[in-house]
Amino acid sequence: MAVANSIPMESKKVHKHQSKSRRIVMGIIFLLVAAVIWFVFINGTDASALTTFNMTPGGSATVMSDWAFSTTKVLSILAVLCAVAGAYQLILGFQNLTNGILGLVAVMFIFSFLTWASSGGSLNLAGLLRVTVVRAVPLTLGAMAGILCERSGTVNIAIEGMMLIAAFVSTVFASLTNLWIGMLSGILAGALVAYIHGVLTIKYKVDHTISGTVINIFATGITSFLSSKFIQKTEFQYLNEPGMFPQVDIPILSKIPFVGPILFSHNLYVYAMFLLVPFLTVMVFSTRWGLRLRSVGEHPKAADTLGINVIKTRYMGVILGGMMAGFAGTYFTLGSSGRFDELLTAGRGFISLAAMIFGNYHPVGAMGAGLLFGFFDSLSAKASILKVPIPSDFLGMMPYLATIIVLAGVVGKSNAPAAEGKAYEKESL
Repeated sequence: MAVANSIPMESKKVHKHQSKSRRIVMGIIFLLVAAVIWFVFINGTDASALTTFNMTPGGSATVMSDWAFSTTKVLSILAVLCAVAGAYQLILGFQNLTNGILGLVAVMFIFSFLTWASSGGSLNLAGLLRVTVVRAVPLTLGAMAGILCERSGTVNIAIEGMMLIAAFVSTVFASLTNLWIGMLSGILAGALVAYIHGVLTIKYKVDHTISGTVINIFATGITSFLSSKFIQKTEFQYLNEPGMFPQVDIPILSKIPFVGPILFSHNLYVYAMFLLVPFLTVMVFSTRWGLRLRSVGEHPKAADTLGINVIKTRYMGVILGGMMAGFAGTYFTLGSSGRFDELLTAGRGFISLAAMIFGNYHPVGAMGAGLLFGFFDSLSAKASILKVPIPSDFLGMMPYLATIIVLAGVVGKSNAPAAEGKAYEKESL
């Protein structure tokens, strides 16, 4: 009895020690942010300088006045707020609000950087945020594909290959028929590739990483070969003209100044992202189906004893994930570029996996990570017009650094499903 009671006490001590360490580390991070804003951004900036943010995206009919303000005054306020947050975190700690405060400090730091970078000039803030939302779409959809697979216990690094094959298939079918059939064909192509991944890993118990790597290599080779052999040639050019889904303005909402053009004036892929995130959250975490899906990824033997078909459920998770990856792949051709080019996905499938881990295998967290990656991707594209001595490559590297910080446990531990990547074999009586 004494031994049994000692375990909880020991766990409490460890938890308390970890909380104290995290409180100190987070407080130091907040103070470092304040120091960077004060000594790097404010120091050397002309006190009379103004920063101007354009609040209307280019080409939008909804016009909002530009926002001009004193650069040093705003930076000073943000530095003080971060310093106060850091001091409070060191002394008392924000407890359960720490991650929320960290997010707020991160937003203040990013805003400070944009204010400093645009000092004496202007930056189209609305346009930057609109592009952020657009570039987050394939990352968020790809991350949700990973969540469906890995919550059911199957590691899926083949998202990149599924996206690439779906992009190619959707291009050809949309060129021959119409956009909707092209999108459906891409989704089915993703499901087919996922089924192959499922057979290799679930039935034949091939190492999940090896199976995913093989699929990625195959997808790269076959799409590059077929593209150069056929659709890139003049006589088959009609196979590479799928068109694009048009932009749809949501009535009333799209007319809201600043927010409307950023969130409510896009094609169907952006709206699908906004709808799929809450839908998948409810399905995975608030339904019996979701409980069964997660149970085979956490403890398949226990799920089996309760009558859940582990093999069937894992196949279902993998195929649904493949359909989501296929849908994400069709975005590149039918929602973004309007044509297929070799290696069109450019590693977005792997970035989606990082977003999934960053978001702690949760759709809402994955979308937040996707928006972060999309923001820095958008920012790196605008680095040439920012008057700062920072290479665009460094700005594009920032989300990866943030991911490393998350995985190091500074923000919080990312918990993968316990049985992820482990083969399951039903015991025979």
